Amino acid sequence: MTKHKFILSGGGTGGHIYPAIAIANELKSRFPDAEILFVGAKDKMEMQKVPQAGYEIKGLWIAGLQRKITFQNAMLPLKFIDSLWKSRKIIKQFKPDVVIGTGGFASGPLLKMANSMNIPTVIQEQNSYPGITNKLLSKKANSICVAYEHLERFFPQDKITLTGNPVRQDLLDIESKREEAIAHFKLDRNKKTLLILGGSLGARRINQLIEKQLDKLLSLNVQVIWQCGKFYLEDYKKYNQYNVQVMAFIERMDLVYAASDVVISRAGASSVSELCIVGKPVIFIPSPNVAEDHQTKNAQAIVDKKGAILLKESQLDDDFSLVFESLIKDPGKQEQLSQNIKLLARPNATVQIVDEIVKLIK
Repeated sequence: MTKHKFILSGGGTGGHIYPAIAIANELKSRFPDAEILFVGAKDKMEMQKVPQAGYEIKGLWIAGLQRKITFQNAMLPLKFIDSLWKSRKIIKQFKPDVVIGTGGFASGPLLKMANSMNIPTVIQEQNSYPGITNKLLSKKANSICVAYEHLERFFPQDKITLTGNPVRQDLLDIESKREEAIAHFKLDRNKKTLLILGGSLGARRINQLIEKQLDKLLSLNVQVIWQCGKFYLEDYKKYNQYNVQVMAFIERMDLVYAASDVVISRAGASSVSELCIVGKPVIFIPSPNVAEDHQTKNAQAIVDKKGAILLKESQLDDDFSLVFESLIKDPGKQEQLSQNIKLLARPNATVQIVDEIVKLIK
């Protein structure tokens, strides 16, 4: 029997890395003897997170376009050519059956080279508004797995399959982990637990908000788990105290979701998909600094179904305190949001994406 081989590429943020790892895990469960290789961007977080998940990764010398004129931008053409050449070398040596891209800098040159070498490719687009890389790659991709409806505006309709976003399988049954979670984080079971998520790299504006509101939050009999991001830990670790836990990054997301009663989160695609699965009442604060404001669109899709609360950064100073207090004091509202967001979950996304990959094995 032929041993199957797959290359996956996704990185830069947890929103690209964890879907790729979820897909790899599902491939491995179906084909236990399969060989799986990841390709990422050197110096990005995938170079640590992928080996931690048990997979080999090779790094490309690639980076994104900076918004202002920089030396790094001048180097982009050279980096892209170097990454194409290295991608070709990796593909020739590894001989994959299918190459899968979940977004991030490295997936561009890798999938472009795979297309030129007639290797089947699958794009997994997480957002309601695709990035330019995936729009360009879609013309030659064999299959495009999407998480939102109406993406035929950007991609060839006959290639699109609506699957949802992959989520970590350990999130599918968090109800049974509540006691373990309370013990793990040493929480007071008589207090409500607020979880703050700024995305894998952190969110300056959310951190500033929580710093300003911390005394008010604690006065409401709330304990706080605050994921501030690695760039901000030095600024905020001083708030580590009784009832406040400040962390750069949370490894056990299954336990932190199990422990939490209310969540404040950015609205990156992976975060939104996870929050639908775990079904917690959530206040979305979308990042305004992303292409086409896609985080606001991601969040709005949930709010339209009465599954979450949306606050724009411009509203925080005026509205946050009142909105949060009314939610934390209203168990009925919490339960309503929880039930409605759960209806939007797509727990079988990973399985459906791997079904599409398997169809392309020659």
